[in-house]
Amino acid sequence: QVQLVESGGGSVEAGGSLRLSCRVSGYTYNSYYMGWVRQAPGKEREGVAVIDSDGNISYADTVKGRFTISQDNAKNTLYLQMNSLKPEDTAIYYCAMENSEWPWTAVSGTVQEKRSKADFTYWGQGTQVTVSS
Repeated sequence: QVQLVESGGGSVEAGGSLRLSCRVSGYTYNSYYMGWVRQAPGKEREGVAVIDSDGNISYADTVKGRFTISQDNAKNTLYLQMNSLKPEDTAIYYCAMENSEWPWTAVSGTVQEKRSKADFTYWGQGTQVTVSS
């Protein structure tokens, strides 16, 4: 079982920055996907950024060039640095993760596919990000 706990959300004016953190605990395999998914009221869930255990990364076009996903394996923490925030970035942001099927196998698909589907096994509780104009 894996537990994910996000922190770092809040309110900021347009053009500002926030950094989200996601502390990971439990059993993680050598091959995995981790990512950030957001849900805004009245909108579909959107995969914002995904990273895999090999360091491959995919960003949504809506955040490319403004957001940066990273991980600190020593701290078991995933980050999302969000710069040049816009009102349309307002949403609940969820940290999410998926291990490979077995400890000795690799995850299937690509980071692009995983971000597009945003169908992870484990989810955090979410953290609110509000950007005012």
